[in-house]
Amino acid sequence: MQRHIIIKFHEIALKGRNRPMFIRKLMDNLRTATQGTSITRIWKGQMMIGLDFSEDYSWDKVKQRVMNCFGVAKFFHAYSVSPDIEKVKSLIVDYFLNRDFKTFRITSNRADKNFPINSSQLNQELGTFVQEYTHAPVNLKNPDMEIFIDVIPNRILVYSNELRGHGGLPVGVNGKALALLSGGIDSPVAAWHMMKRGCQVTFIHFHSYPVLDSSSIEKATELIEWLTQSQYSSSVFLVPFADIQKCLLLSTPPPYRIVLYRRFMMRIAQDIAMSTGIKALITGESLGQVSSQTLENILAVDKIANIPVFRPLIGLNKQEIIDKARDIGTYNTSIIPDQDCCTLFLPRNPVIHSNLGIIERLESKLDVDNMTQDAIKRTEVKNFTFP
Repeated sequence: MQRHIIIKFHEIALKGRNRPMFIRKLMDNLRTATQGTSITRIWKGQMMIGLDFSEDYSWDKVKQRVMNCFGVAKFFHAYSVSPDIEKVKSLIVDYFLNRDFKTFRITSNRADKNFPINSSQLNQELGTFVQEYTHAPVNLKNPDMEIFIDVIPNRILVYSNELRGHGGLPVGVNGKALALLSGGIDSPVAAWHMMKRGCQVTFIHFHSYPVLDSSSIEKATELIEWLTQSQYSSSVFLVPFADIQKCLLLSTPPPYRIVLYRRFMMRIAQDIAMSTGIKALITGESLGQVSSQTLENILAVDKIANIPVFRPLIGLNKQEIIDKARDIGTYNTSIIPDQDCCTLFLPRNPVIHSNLGIIERLESKLDVDNMTQDAIKRTEVKNFTFP
């Protein structure tokens, strides 16, 4: 008897001729994710991926790594024996029939057509065996326990108790994007959603150190370390922003400062993205959530962009974003108080419906290119890996 993890995928299964590429990437990511654990081999089956354990396996550690790997829709702790129906019955008795259940179902799949008993016959024989052993009735629609039987070359897999992954696509199949990470609740969730769509996400964080303390940098670092558990390598560009804010404080009216801040952030992020081969930007904006996220203000900021800007949270309300942050594990870090650069020199009454003509006139009086390039020159880069 051997132990395995059996991984099933949903979206990848729909990729037609491109499916092998997606499966290969998922297998590569699983190899990276399970480094340093008891996994000894990763193999491809019929519409599934299998992971083999060593004798000294650590189920809890491996389970968390697999659960965080995008592309995994569901997975199972499985057992296998040589292709002998009596050994399958013995395995079922040892590992499944001691559980608390009132009804059951057997679901068989004979991938190895050389095995002499087909799927229907397996269902009937093993169902009869379990029913006689436990006196529990079969329930095909809503069983308390479903036992899966997969006949593969030289082995029969037996498993139950489905565990859910996040699904989506393997990180790396959809290129690179740069996420503007504030350290609040929204932007880490936005980055996570784009990872789930297969993007390798790099981060950019704007800070006002040393005018403010370094707490926003520390919080952003902690969030990126957490998110790196799902994409295995990350980088962050740490951009000093206080000088730009001081210049805007002295030369622009207070209501427009937030929009001007964000236009400078967009310029800097875009320049860094284009110089490093990154194809898109990601923000955590939700339409109408705060004054800078009205339709007019978003449009004013987007006028700067020459590459796509993805806003995966645009239609979510705050509670939906908070719930997701709790679900993915970033919430407790995001709510730690810090000195965010966006709160520095915050105007009392920011403009809600900005006028692009006014914004462009205000910027025409500034040395925009030099201000932008100076911030980029003083930017620091920090790298992260997992595990």
